[in-house]
This record gives sequence, C-alpha cells and structure tokens, in this order.
Amino acid sequence: QVQLVESGGGLVQAGGSLRLSCAVSGSIGSIKAMGWYRQAPGKERESVATIASGGDTDYEDSVKGRFTISRDNAKNTVFLQMNSLKPEDTAVYYCNVKTIRAIWDYDYWGQGTQVTVSS
Repeated sequence: QVQLVESGGGLVQAGGSLRLSCAVSGSIGSIKAMGWYRQAPGKERESVATIASGGDTDYEDSVKGRFTISRDNAKNTVFLQMNSLKPEDTAVYYCNVKTIRAIWDYDYWGQGTQVTVSS
C-alpha cells in the first residue's frame, strides 16, 4: 500500500516562510514526477510546483521566485520551500506522486496540509 505523509503546514504571517515535506512509502514502482498542488476555498485544485524524475521543475506563475521544490530520491521525499508568503497562498496543499509499474501509470495523493497566511 502506498502512503504519502505530509508535514510542515501551519499559520504564518505575510512575508514569512514555511517548508512542506512529503514522504512516500510502499510499493510505488518508479517515480515519474512529484509535485505540490493547492486548493483554496471555492476554487479548483491547481498545480503549484512539480519536479520530474530527471530534476526538471515547473512552477505556477504566481509562486515563481518565491517557492522552491526539491526532492531526496534516496528517501522518496519531496519538499516545498515557500518564502515571501502572501495571504493569497492560503490553501490546503496536497502532495502528488506519479509512478509507473510495469506498463501502468499511477497517481497518488497525500491527505493535504493547511497553509494559512495572515495579513
């Protein structure tokens, strides 16, 4: 069974920083990509940052220059360093892992961690 355990969310003032972590365990096969998504109240879930198996990264425009995604391949862990946080970054943040086993693709999600930025 695959498990994604997130940590690091919380309440922070605008301009502050938080670091999210997501540890993946279980029979995951080969990881194709890892990423962070977020969903604010009344809005659809959106991609925040992704990192491919080769290390290529991609960021949502509003977080470029403020957020950094990284991964520890040995520990199957992905991180999201969030700096210069803004109230509009407030959302539930979800870890996502895309894997392949044999010929099948799989998509796994964490339980979500709340990030609240006060003005």
